[in-house]
Amino acid sequence: MRYGVVFSVMGLLLRYLGPMMLLPLGVALYYGESPYPFSIAFSLTTIVGSALSFRYSTDDREWEKREGFAIVAFGWFAAALFGSIPYMFDGVTPLNALFESMSGFTTTGATVFVDIESHSKSLLFWRSMTQWLGGMGIIMLFIAILPKLGVAGRQMFRAEAPGPKEDQLRPRIRETAKILWAVYVSISVVELLLLLIAGMSFYDACTHTFTTMACGGFSPYADSVAAFDSPLIEGIITLFMFISGANFALHYKTLYSDKKSLLRDDEFKFYFVIVSLATVILTLILWRDTFDLLSASFRYAVFQVVSILTTTGFATTDFNLWTDAGKVVLLVVMFIGGCAGSTGGGIKVVRLLILLKYARNELFKAVHPKAVRPIKFNGKSVPSDIMHAIISFVVIYFLIFLISSAVLSIFGMDLTSSVTASIATLGNIGPGFNTVGPMANFSTVPVIGKLVLIANMWIGRLEVFTVIVMLTPEFWKK
Repeated sequence: MRYGVVFSVMGLLLRYLGPMMLLPLGVALYYGESPYPFSIAFSLTTIVGSALSFRYSTDDREWEKREGFAIVAFGWFAAALFGSIPYMFDGVTPLNALFESMSGFTTTGATVFVDIESHSKSLLFWRSMTQWLGGMGIIMLFIAILPKLGVAGRQMFRAEAPGPKEDQLRPRIRETAKILWAVYVSISVVELLLLLIAGMSFYDACTHTFTTMACGGFSPYADSVAAFDSPLIEGIITLFMFISGANFALHYKTLYSDKKSLLRDDEFKFYFVIVSLATVILTLILWRDTFDLLSASFRYAVFQVVSILTTTGFATTDFNLWTDAGKVVLLVVMFIGGCAGSTGGGIKVVRLLILLKYARNELFKAVHPKAVRPIKFNGKSVPSDIMHAIISFVVIYFLIFLISSAVLSIFGMDLTSSVTASIATLGNIGPGFNTVGPMANFSTVPVIGKLVLIANMWIGRLEVFTVIVMLTPEFWKK
């Protein structure tokens, strides 16, 4: 592996990340807050990035997969590390600052902030902005704006793109990245305008658009979306969480080529069925257990289902107080996640769908052992290598979940908190139950636990393999 290439591209990433801190710097000046946290963070990030990119150089040789994996994995970690600098100037400890920054860039939404409103508006703006940058992928953003990456960007795209395979809309990876980011920005603008019309301030509309489109869930308010107590605002956010949880490549095709792309896609149809079924079940549970009006039960149910399934993590009520039946519904959708090619995390709907088809196929073979029945997705047979990759992913995913849950329990967290904190960070969801519930935070998690959860967020956002592969001896062999 050519380490010079890795350091050079990481330097380029930091050089472009630094100027992005000028936007929250402008917010600080507008609200009369100290400009030093972001001016210093901007300077440090830009200087280090420039030093790395000028000290090391890339070459024209085609990159190896290992170099793509290393750049993506360490690039995301470096973004979280330098993104944590403004938090430390606001009095946050280094570990908590890294936790909050990693939670932002990975669009997890888990927070260690005890009193969110006590922090500066500029810091909370940056906090939400990091989720928007991480939503479509910071590496994909840099592929779109850095022409010198050329063909090498393909390895980075493959290492970051969610799902069993990337959706390439154009022969050139850079053009695909540009299209996906253009769709992302366009839909973000539409949501921003609708939230303004619904009565939000420009600041609130921006921060909540950032985190809705990214399926992130950070809010500048401790009560999350419940702070507005507005069915209209909740409806708009629910719609855009649902949109963001679907494949953005399909959004592009629906807008510009085939109007029925979404409706023909097996994954999207299954995604819609999961949302509908979970909402109906949860509505009936809430109607029975908690609320008098069916409309109120539906309002809370549909928001929470879409929020948790898409791994956004917003809340309009403290679902930690619900009965076990309601919690089970949310726990189930926590393990699913959004669609491939969406900004949502988790296992992904497409993997679950293909695994269910695989299970059905095995049952069919038990009855008809000589029959040949291929597993099909969108009318095409699923190749065996994709099937093996999906099974491997799910096995490793659950293994990480079990290990992190066990570690959290060993260090003093109760079982429910340990399990839900583990899946909430690995699936980039945000809130869990008990001590890490939607109206609580992760501040009480022990130091070792926070380190485990930071790793979970990093691993989960990069689809497990990109980070885990670097733990194998073969990765580092020449």
